[in-house]
Amino acid sequence: MPAAGLPSSVQVAAVDLGASSGRVMVGRVGPGTLDVTQVARFPNGAVTRADGLHWDVAALRSHVLDGLAAARDFAGDEGLTSVGVDTWAVDYGLVRGGVLVAEPFHYRDERRCTVGPERVHARINQGDLYRRTGLQYLPFNTLYQLAAEEHLADADRLLLMPDLVASWLTGAQVAERTNASTTGLLDVRTGHWDRDLITTLGLGPSLFPGIVDPGARTGVIAGEAGDRTGLAGVPVVAVGSHDTASAIVGAPLEGEDAAYISSGTWGLVGLELPAPVLTDTAWMANFTNEGGVDGTTRFLTNAMGTWLLSETLRTWAGAGQRAELPEVLRAAAEVPASRVPIVDVQDPRFQPPGDMPARIESWCAEHAVASPQTQPETIRTIIESLAAAYASAIETAAGVAGRTIDTIHVVGGGSQNALLCQAIADRSGRHVLAGPVEATALGNVLIQARTAGLAGPSLADLRELVRATHDLATFTPLQ
Repeated sequence: MPAAGLPSSVQVAAVDLGASSGRVMVGRVGPGTLDVTQVARFPNGAVTRADGLHWDVAALRSHVLDGLAAARDFAGDEGLTSVGVDTWAVDYGLVRGGVLVAEPFHYRDERRCTVGPERVHARINQGDLYRRTGLQYLPFNTLYQLAAEEHLADADRLLLMPDLVASWLTGAQVAERTNASTTGLLDVRTGHWDRDLITTLGLGPSLFPGIVDPGARTGVIAGEAGDRTGLAGVPVVAVGSHDTASAIVGAPLEGEDAAYISSGTWGLVGLELPAPVLTDTAWMANFTNEGGVDGTTRFLTNAMGTWLLSETLRTWAGAGQRAELPEVLRAAAEVPASRVPIVDVQDPRFQPPGDMPARIESWCAEHAVASPQTQPETIRTIIESLAAAYASAIETAAGVAGRTIDTIHVVGGGSQNALLCQAIADRSGRHVLAGPVEATALGNVLIQARTAGLAGPSLADLRELVRATHDLATFTPLQ
C-alpha cells in the first residue's frame, strides 16, 4: 500500500530514444498496477553530412517536445508526476552556454572509429584502460570519439545524449551514472570521473558535469519546453538513462542463475552482478562492466542485434524486393537450421549501414562455406547466427563470473521474435523467458514511480511487479 498521504497510483512519462526510433510512453504505477501506453513514436537515425554521420538533433528535439505534449494530453486532469529520459549510449553533444556548438556525431561514423582508438592507445594501452574503466573495447566508445573530436575547444560542457535531452527540458547539466559508465572515462571502482585518465587523454576535466544517480530529481520543465509541452514545473527524474540500464530494471530477473539479452539494434548479453569483474580473462573475452541501477554491475558484451535484420530488409526494399519481417520470418521458419551457415555476426563488416546480404555472401566466400541463396535462407542465417553468438556469450559470461545459468531472459523488441527466441533456447540448451517487450520503458517508469514513493524499494520488488503484471513466453530447448 502507498504511504499515508501518497496517491494510490501515479502517471509518469518515459522518453525512450533508440538508435532507429524514439517513443514517448505514459506509465501508470500503483499496487498491482504497471502498464505503459505509447503516445508518440517517431523515426531516429543517422543522417549523412559532408563530414560524416550525425544525429538530426533538431528533429529529435522537436519530436520529444511534441511527444511530451501528447503525454500531457493523454494524462488528462490527473497530470504527470514526472518525466524520465533514456537513450542509447556513448554519443554526446558539446555545448557552450547550453547551446550545441556542433551537430552530434553518430557512433557508426567510420572515420572517428578508426582515428580515435589509434590516438588513445598511443597514450594508454588497452589492458590499463580495462583495469581502470572495466569497459570492453568498442571503437566508438566515447573516449575514442573524443580523441577524434574537432570541436572540443569550442565547448564548455559535454552532455551525453540522455542528459542533453533532459537539459532541453530543464536547463540542468548533469551526467547520470549508468550512462556515464559507458564512456570509458569513469573509474569503475569509484563510479566517478577518472580525472587522471581524462587529463592523460588531453581532455579538460571541467568539460564533464557532476554525476547523479537514478532517482535523483534534476530539475523541472521550464522555459520554451514548458510552454510547448504544457508541462511547466513538472520534475524531471534521472532514471537508468542508458536504455540497457532501464531495460535490466524492467527484466524480471530472479536469482543468480538468470542471464539476460536486451534485444534491439544491439544484443546486450550478460549478467547482473554485485561488483565488476576486472580479470584478464574478462578483458580478453571483451566483456564490459557498466553501471547498473542501485550500484549493480551490468557484466555484458555488445553483440550484433536486430540491426542485421532491419538493414537486410532495407537493402531489399531499395532493390525493389520489399519484404515485411513477419512474412519473411514465417518463411525462414520453414528452412531447417542445419541448412544455413553460421556467420560471425561480430565481424566489423556488419557494423556500418549497407548491403547486409552482400556482406553475408562475402563472409561465406572468404570462409569457404555455402552462402544463403534465397530470402528465407538469408533470414534464417541471420537468426541462427545471432542465436549462436548469444549462446556463446552466455557461456563465456557464466564461466568468467563463476555463475551457473539456467534461464535466459530476452527483453526488448527481439522478445517478439519467436524464431529467434527458440533458436537461442536450442543453441544455449537453456530455457528462454521472452518479455516484456517494453522492458526499457518499464524500467524508466519504475524508477520514477519509486522516486514518487509508489514502487519498490528494492530492485527485487520492482521486478516482482513486472512479473505480476506481464505475461512471459517460455521457450524450451528442442535440440
